[in-house]
Amino acid sequence: MALAYDGAIQRLIDSFASLPGIGPKGAQRIAFYLLQAPDVESQRLVDAINEVKEKVRFCEVCGNVCESSPCTICSDPRRDHSTICVVEEPKDVMSIERTREYRGLYQVLGGAINPMANVGPSDLNIAQLLNRLHDGEVKEIIVALNPNIEGEATTTYLSRLLAPLDIKVTRLASGLPVGGDLEYADEITLSRALEGRREV
Repeated sequence: MALAYDGAIQRLIDSFASLPGIGPKGAQRIAFYLLQAPDVESQRLVDAINEVKEKVRFCEVCGNVCESSPCTICSDPRRDHSTICVVEEPKDVMSIERTREYRGLYQVLGGAINPMANVGPSDLNIAQLLNRLHDGEVKEIIVALNPNIEGEATTTYLSRLLAPLDIKVTRLASGLPVGGDLEYADEITLSRALEGRREV
């Protein structure tokens, strides 16, 4: 008895199942939905994927996703250039932006220190962050990493690295669930965490 579909449909299911947050059953549902969807709808998905691969890049200043670098946040003269909020991923930038409380700049690390996954400090955009601190304009670094083991390790590393500099290093206040992701925190919780930030 076959445990998998034949050919193209199984390859499509496997492709969806390899994406984060999509299990085997969800992948199967999406694949069969696309199989039955009108051609124009499936072509729209193909076009969107091709367009994002073609046009989207990472900002040369902060590491956020953008279509032209520097990104709209880095190039906005109304932003507070004395504060940089350090996050793990571009999706975390959007989580903080939704609070409408923060008006500074960002640095996207591209992950967190994780020895089990062979991710060390040199694999992250930490050198990019340090390069932004040479002109003395930055007065505060807000470390807004996920409250899990990797986020804590990276926060500790950054606080030690930045300690000799004349820059205030703070972190989000408690209230975020341990082991959670900023992406899933609601705007009120994030707003309060930003307001109540404390020095590292």
